[in-house]
Amino acid sequence: MYPKTQKKIEEMLKGNVFPGVSYTFIDKDKIESQLIGSAAILPEREALRDGLLYDLASLTKVVVTTTLLLQLHEEGIVNFEDLVQDYLPAFPSDEVTLRHLLTHTSDLKGYIKNRDALSAEELAAALIGLEPGENLGKKVVYTDTGLILAGFIIEKLTGRSVAENFEERIKKPLAMTRSTYRPTDPLDCVPTQNHPIRGVIRGAVHDPKALVLGGHCGSAGLFAPMSDLIRFVQMLLHFGEWEGKQILQKETVRTLLQDWGGVPGQPRSLGWNLFQEGDDVVLWHTGYTGTFMILDPERQGAFVLLSNRVHLEDRRPEWIAVRDELIAVYLKEAREEEAE
Repeated sequence: MYPKTQKKIEEMLKGNVFPGVSYTFIDKDKIESQLIGSAAILPEREALRDGLLYDLASLTKVVVTTTLLLQLHEEGIVNFEDLVQDYLPAFPSDEVTLRHLLTHTSDLKGYIKNRDALSAEELAAALIGLEPGENLGKKVVYTDTGLILAGFIIEKLTGRSVAENFEERIKKPLAMTRSTYRPTDPLDCVPTQNHPIRGVIRGAVHDPKALVLGGHCGSAGLFAPMSDLIRFVQMLLHFGEWEGKQILQKETVRTLLQDWGGVPGQPRSLGWNLFQEGDDVVLWHTGYTGTFMILDPERQGAFVLLSNRVHLEDRRPEWIAVRDELIAVYLKEAREEEAE
């Protein structure tokens, strides 16, 4: 499946964009998965093998936090036009809504002094105290902060941590048996960055805010193998239901295929980014560590890629450029195959 896309991935591996990569294509009832390259380079080279857990980074935003909020919306517990202040009284703005958080249109100023030295309680208080700028609702500025606050709102509404909600509401019904916020064996995980202070990070989250907040973080922190993500993706491709388990209502998934941000030229769904070309709408999201998912529920097609591109060096501008080229190759090839 998708030979041009696979060729591009092989070129990226040869170009040392990442040490190794696991990827899956879904096209209706056909699934093809591949893994090539190495899981680790330090302390010694280690072949990539099936079943390893990846630090999903910001894919946590859509797999966990967005999905939980969609469920709570279905249950009538939350409305996307509700003010953040309604749930987090210490939040300083009486204009920012939950929709603003999920569409990255809140324009929250995210700088926190001595952030990495704060305790979880201190960091949470600092995040809740952030104020929006003059572009509230006018501009899409991608940030972790909105989804972290959304996670705090989930905890306020349910009395349980983000991680606990994921376990009960998503992981168990979808049988995502190995996905976790707390891997028990580092060797079950692909390593990420060779950090100047932390050394080679393996089995612990790469993101510094998620490292402090742990299972209370709605923006990053989830580890998962490809097999579990396939189950999650299949649920969305089948409009909320997979193997007899209804995670989301069909109409809820349909509402994701529309622009919720309202910013011309910068379409955003709830949690998800959007590709829009004519009548075609595709959901997608990326993760800092070298992960992404592209979903087309109407066509029942998907492309999931998991890498640890920050191992050993974090060459982010190079990654973004070649990642976007790869995504463009896939989308073009998918439309060509559909037209045949």
